[in-house]
Amino acid sequence: MPSDVKTVLLTGVGGQGTILAGDVLARVAAESGFDVKLSEVHGMSQRGGAVDTVVRFGEHVDSPVVDAGAVDFLVAFEVVEAARWVHFLKRDGVLLVNTTQIPSLPVLIGAVNAPTGLLPALQSEGALLVDAENLARCAGTVRAANLVLMGALSVHLPFEESVWRDVIAARVPERFVDVNVHAFELGRVEGQTVAKAGEGR
Repeated sequence: MPSDVKTVLLTGVGGQGTILAGDVLARVAAESGFDVKLSEVHGMSQRGGAVDTVVRFGEHVDSPVVDAGAVDFLVAFEVVEAARWVHFLKRDGVLLVNTTQIPSLPVLIGAVNAPTGLLPALQSEGALLVDAENLARCAGTVRAANLVLMGALSVHLPFEESVWRDVIAARVPERFVDVNVHAFELGRVEGQTVAKAGEGR
């Protein structure tokens, strides 16, 4: 795998906007002059099923496929999915985790208990925690949590902030542009904050 290629894994569940976030990221990378490969895996089609997106960018990218231990940036939209995929992260990779935990169907029907202690365990792995839902509400809608997470991720990537803004404006419906750009901005500020806190740990 060429050393210049960077791999981002976005993981969450249906209804969280993971696919939109991956599309925005891929477009930003392409607009910034990189070769880009994008893949999406839908574990289940209905809301609540696992959704995983890989975005790889660099001077030349052969494939969107990534192996365990090879991801540079893991962005988990949900805590359980973070725990499921953390082994894909490189030793020196960046782990961004939304603090939301969504109960699975077996948990909802009482077949199994919800896992506990995941956030402390993830923090011990170096996770940078982002309360994306709360920040999205501050921006105007909880549905923009995906753009909050992209804002938090953006501080680690070599793309101009203006390109992010332009792509978001082109990708979301016009009436939602301001809210989504604001969510991205709040996420970017939070991303800088948690990154600095992580350096001090």
